[in-house]
Amino acid sequence: MHSTRTDLSAKLYEEARHIIPGGVNSPVRAFGGVSGTPVFIRRAEGAYLFDVNDKKYVDYVGSWGPMIMGHAHPEVVRAVTFAAEKGLSFGAPTEIEIRLAEKIRQHMPSLEQMRMVSSGTEATMTAIRLARGYTKRNKIIKFAGCYHGHVDALLVQAGSGVLTLGVPGSAGVPEAVVQDTLVADFNDLNSVVSLFEKYGNEIAAIIVEPIAGNMNCVLPQVGFLQGLRDVCDRYQSLLIFDEVMTGFRVASGGAQALFNIKPDLTTLGKIIGGGLPVGACGGSQEIMQHLAPVGNVYQAGTLSGNPVAMAAGLATLTLTEQSGFYETLEKTTKKLVSGLAEIARASQIPFQITSMGGMFGFFFLEKLPQKLSEVKQSDVKTFQQFFHAMLDRGIYFAPSAFEAGFVSAAHTDTEIQKTLDAAEEVFKKVLQPPK
Repeated sequence: MHSTRTDLSAKLYEEARHIIPGGVNSPVRAFGGVSGTPVFIRRAEGAYLFDVNDKKYVDYVGSWGPMIMGHAHPEVVRAVTFAAEKGLSFGAPTEIEIRLAEKIRQHMPSLEQMRMVSSGTEATMTAIRLARGYTKRNKIIKFAGCYHGHVDALLVQAGSGVLTLGVPGSAGVPEAVVQDTLVADFNDLNSVVSLFEKYGNEIAAIIVEPIAGNMNCVLPQVGFLQGLRDVCDRYQSLLIFDEVMTGFRVASGGAQALFNIKPDLTTLGKIIGGGLPVGACGGSQEIMQHLAPVGNVYQAGTLSGNPVAMAAGLATLTLTEQSGFYETLEKTTKKLVSGLAEIARASQIPFQITSMGGMFGFFFLEKLPQKLSEVKQSDVKTFQQFFHAMLDRGIYFAPSAFEAGFVSAAHTDTEIQKTLDAAEEVFKKVLQPPK
């Protein structure tokens, strides 16, 4: 299968398990979905990670999405250093909060106003509370396999680490908290319409990842997102796009620009912090004015709008405005995707791969999946073999068959070719085609 790590990573992991639950501060890092010992990282630069043994990896995790410029980009580091020298946190308003908000609104005009927070989970929690307060309704529709952070009400049939570890939800979440959470199937408009026909006047909002990135990468079928917009309009419910992953990753205006759908509320994270912890919830001024201190929907965060995180985000978004940035990013991603597809085809091993912008996902399946039940049919054992064999060859994919991958502006033809060369060797020598 793969070599057991008897190196410094293994030693640190053993130490960590004594003081940190499971040895990690976020479950998917534990390699629970691939078995083995997690790699401990010492530093990163451009398209590469360097572990504690100084082994070098081409990185397709990118800190789970935010490193769109690559790691330690000099201009982002400069902006962070400049901000940090003035003070790490004030708990008071700063000008840079306004400038980042303006930059976001410039590219995503549906966010007329926004509230900065410190994580994607906070952003979705705020969006749900705001939707309920605005509509004076309680029920929320989410989709099986879509993950919106570890918010109690949304930790039902979730994706990401919950899916990776096979956890059906979570202990500690009372049934009463999730009784107003309705679950539909991604890419199945009929499942949504049925819920509205039964509960329509009680539904505050639909929350959806416009491109599902937490059950690997599943694209919306033609008409699905527009169908959600239409049904929300019909019942005066809000449409929430969780663009924590897709915002500024698949296009400068996020998935809502790509698919030309205007959500009522949008949640952001990842890239708008340039790798530092940050999130945002935004929408029309009419809806956002219901947030405290002007409205009666309470939300607060002592470290929200942290000046160092704002500086990192503003520098990152400014860099993405370079001419042809997203076209080049997509072209690089397509090279990776088409190359892997060709190698897999030659090996006769069932393999499907898809991408959008700088985001991609692959599945060891005969047919590209459209929803969670199909994603779950993936050959996880073959993925585990592939993951470890690629890791041994210096290629770092997400340690789970159910997580999307990410390409950065720092990935060049050199990194893509290195990846394809490794994959060709792995498909030929490690993975066995079905008999």
